[in-house]
Amino acid sequence: MDPPRPAAPSVGACAPTIAAIATPPGRGGVGIVRVSGGDIAALVEGIAGRALPPRVATRVTFRDARGAPIDAGLALWFPGPHSYTGENVVEWHAHGGPAVMRLLLARCIELGARLAEPGEFTKRAFLNGKMDLAQAESVADVIDASTTAAVRAAARSLTGEFSSEVHALRDALIELRMYTEATLDFPEEDVEFLREGDVLARVAAIRAQLGVILARSRRGAILRNGLAVVLVGAPNVGKSSLLNRLVGDEAAIVTPIPGTTRDTIERPIELAGIPLTVIDTAGLRETSDAVEALGIARTRAAIARADVALVLTDAREPLADTRLAEELPGSLPRIAVRNKCDLAEITAHVEHGEDGAAQVWMSALTGEGVAMLEAEMLRVAGAEHATEDVYLARERQLGALTEAAAHLDAAGEHAATTPPAIELFAEELRVAQDALSKVTGEFTADDLLGEIFSRFCIGK
Repeated sequence: MDPPRPAAPSVGACAPTIAAIATPPGRGGVGIVRVSGGDIAALVEGIAGRALPPRVATRVTFRDARGAPIDAGLALWFPGPHSYTGENVVEWHAHGGPAVMRLLLARCIELGARLAEPGEFTKRAFLNGKMDLAQAESVADVIDASTTAAVRAAARSLTGEFSSEVHALRDALIELRMYTEATLDFPEEDVEFLREGDVLARVAAIRAQLGVILARSRRGAILRNGLAVVLVGAPNVGKSSLLNRLVGDEAAIVTPIPGTTRDTIERPIELAGIPLTVIDTAGLRETSDAVEALGIARTRAAIARADVALVLTDAREPLADTRLAEELPGSLPRIAVRNKCDLAEITAHVEHGEDGAAQVWMSALTGEGVAMLEAEMLRVAGAEHATEDVYLARERQLGALTEAAAHLDAAGEHAATTPPAIELFAEELRVAQDALSKVTGEFTADDLLGEIFSRFCIGK
């Protein structure tokens, strides 16, 4: 079976002391300097002038090397291992002025601490077994979340819900591997092994549950990354008017003169909890105007990085520019938007072709049909259920889950051969387990840890 994972570093006096300002830069009512390390009693004594009771907010005067006051505030002392990092931790809660924060941090450095690296507090929490890697990454996700739905999804990982499901799959794989390894010395019993152990059904059940987790994680990726929605069409079909309607502001200049928009205009919005970036573009047409040509080139660049395209035409001339479809990549989801339906005296509605392609008849000027368009945007992008019980998975985690799924599929194929390829079956199970272990960090390279935590903010 697998070699055991090396034990996590224990809390002790050998751990170097780190310190950082844990609150955002600038002025605020309260600012926090966080310190973590092994033996930090002398540091606490040097700033607070006395020992502190554990896990109690204590009012103290923070003092410099001469004993002069820096500020007055609260001190929180958390003896290890019952702390965020698993080490001895103290937090100084002072008034949130930049100068006060700098003085407090400098005093901690004088007393033997060093500046913490980005994410080093959370990295120590992971290394000391206070959380697994998926939970550690979700700390940054909660901080970076731009919508309430993203916060809730990140919280599911932070509280261990995501990890629990991954661990359950890994445990099921371990049990199946133990059963498999026990039979490898008896090749004549291969068929009996499959029949009595119901191996194919067990692999299928694990694979099905992994598929559910993977689907929820992929939907969660939409909450993390958002969607880029590009508005494309000929000049003067109402792209800028639609941008203003979706954003709820006069973000783009609207005139009856074709070619008014010469550059891309991007604005963020939130739609059903999903962060979207709506991109207004220059109208696609042949032009000899050098400036407009640059705008059209940027339009094509915006199309190349879009997740969804809204292809606008005038409802009075819905087939006026069939060339627009040729400008879009074949794999790019799109919605045909028949704008100005009020001028065409057509009621706003949605049509779906046999291939599922959508046409939305609407008016950006009056707002009629905009809600229908928003619903179609989420449906076409596969995000209509992206806020329901999803996990805010990262690309690294998605890659590991996808890798595990591929190896489980391969294991099922080996078990289904006649006679069954038990050795190959066992190997695929082992690799699938390793892939799942990457999600929570039981199997993680040191260089990957450095890459992950370097993206955290300092102080966390």
